[in-house]
Amino acid sequence: MRTRVGIIGAGPAGLLLSHLLHLEGIDSVVLEIRSRAHIEARIRAGVLEHGTAELLRQCGLGERMDREGLLHHGTILRFGGRSRRIDFTELTGKSVMVYGQHEVVRDLVARRLADGGDIRFEVGDVSIHDVNTDAPSISYTEGGVARTLECDIIAGCDGFHGICRPSLPPGFIRDFDRIYPFGWLGILAEVSPSSEELVYARHARGFALLSMRSPTIGRFYLQCPPDDDAGTWSDDRIWSELHTRLADQEGFTLTEGPIIQKGVTAMRSYVAEPMQAGRLFLVGDAAHIVPPTGAKGMNMAVGDVAVLARALERQIRHNDSALLESYSQTCLRRVWNVQRFSWWMTSMLHNFDGANAFDEQVRLAELDYVTTSRAAAVTLAENYVGLPLAV
Repeated sequence: MRTRVGIIGAGPAGLLLSHLLHLEGIDSVVLEIRSRAHIEARIRAGVLEHGTAELLRQCGLGERMDREGLLHHGTILRFGGRSRRIDFTELTGKSVMVYGQHEVVRDLVARRLADGGDIRFEVGDVSIHDVNTDAPSISYTEGGVARTLECDIIAGCDGFHGICRPSLPPGFIRDFDRIYPFGWLGILAEVSPSSEELVYARHARGFALLSMRSPTIGRFYLQCPPDDDAGTWSDDRIWSELHTRLADQEGFTLTEGPIIQKGVTAMRSYVAEPMQAGRLFLVGDAAHIVPPTGAKGMNMAVGDVAVLARALERQIRHNDSALLESYSQTCLRRVWNVQRFSWWMTSMLHNFDGANAFDEQVRLAELDYVTTSRAAAVTLAENYVGLPLAV
């Protein structure tokens, strides 16, 4: 079998790339090791940058998002018992959309299948070959039958633990890595939002985040040890800790509800350079991950996709390889800007083991400055709503 672009991974990056290529008349095949039901149920990120939401609208994928998503014009930073709001719309003229990653995936799968797209779920033994030649290929099994997909380009959209990045020769990739000394206990609860906007809370007992996935599903996080066991956290303990860390002097009331999911997420920043090798292009988590503090993971992947889709269109339709050759350089400039923001938010809002009283006061001073200086607030707001998809 042959296609122009072989895409490994049916997450938002792979599916969106396939959709954008289809709109340009460029064929692709998406290979995914998991089932359709699995990828559509996997709860991940939930905040879409302004540019991400606009791109989804422009390519015909915004109808359900605009109908069911929650448009947020700001966010709340809570520290020292005080709540201060960062007004995105007033500071930047932009907003963000709360709409779960799994909902984006559902929309993309439905649209690709309706358009006759080729998505192959539950494939196995995926491996890539000859990426430094003019004839790269992907081998895999489907229903126990060995198959080969010949293509012009391979897009590695298979996540941090996928096969694409590790398939490159040893020493080709330079890794930039930071492991944070804490994790997040995350829960989903059947509860209406206690706040109209996300609340980022710094507390002596650790960071907490009040988020949401829909008008009836709340998403909450608590800073915890990176190796903590979610099973040791009873529902009562979780709600008690959330009440403590999210409290403010104005009498904030947290609404409780049945907890339907809980788990601990490690915190890590990672970048692989370069993001391309011959005919293989790494996209999204395959090339970089960020701590979830700044709500950037899926948005970074969309930024990569926007660059790669345009570059492939120029190459395939106009025989112009300049954008494709500079893909890594173009993406990495934005990636490092987003990494800086996510690291800054994470450092400012969390407690670090071994930090002394001076360190703690500096972090509180930083929060005070961000929430009282317009210039500082603009910096946070323009990064949170999203830098241009290509900078």
